Amino acid sequence: MDHAAIPNWICVAPLWALLDQLPLLEAYGVQRLVALSSTSRFTKDTSIDLEEQALARRLADAEQRIQAWAQQRGVAWTILRPTLIYGLQQDKNITEIARFIRRFGFFPVFGKANGLRQPIHAADVAGACVAALQSPEAANRAYNISGGETLAYRSMVARVFTALGRRPRLLTVPLWMFRLAVAVLRCFPRYRNWSAAMAERMNRNLVFDHAEAVRDLGFAPRAFQLTASDCAP
Repeated sequence: MDHAAIPNWICVAPLWALLDQLPLLEAYGVQRLVALSSTSRFTKDTSIDLEEQALARRLADAEQRIQAWAQQRGVAWTILRPTLIYGLQQDKNITEIARFIRRFGFFPVFGKANGLRQPIHAADVAGACVAALQSPEAANRAYNISGGETLAYRSMVARVFTALGRRPRLLTVPLWMFRLAVAVLRCFPRYRNWSAAMAERMNRNLVFDHAEAVRDLGFAPRAFQLTASDCAP
């Protein structure tokens, strides 16, 4: 059946899911493709959690396969790798922290929890996708995109408490206890993605420069100004 051409595409699904849809994009005459990957490709490749290592490899493989496919077919591609996404109560980062706080009244951290973070709002990610679709300079390039503010993990969690109208209560726990708590929490579907590797990352700097996105996309992410509307109801 004939159908109208759709030359421009944005994919915000998991990057590996796009691989199965490439024939569909071809059928609709794709000429330009913007797809979301993640900086987890770099931050989880040496994780102590084997599942996280597998995720990093899966992202890297999907990026390579999509680039090769696009080059073979003359499709202009752009891959965006956001840092920790939050906002609109749909993320699995800040929203999950907020839900934990609402349920238990505190949040567990390991050590000083001073690893640096750059939370990026979902609206800024969406804006970057549209800008990449429209920018000739962004063709056949990959960009790391991060939030407009860099802060310690502990400070990030404290702001979640503040957004919920609560006094911050961060409980520092030994690693063995954290591992035990995670093992218990993973029995609940909501916390199935938690792992002991989270404790290790709380003290690692996960910081990425986005100067190239500023140059080519006019990228201007907001600071981490969390509001109650960004947290779980």
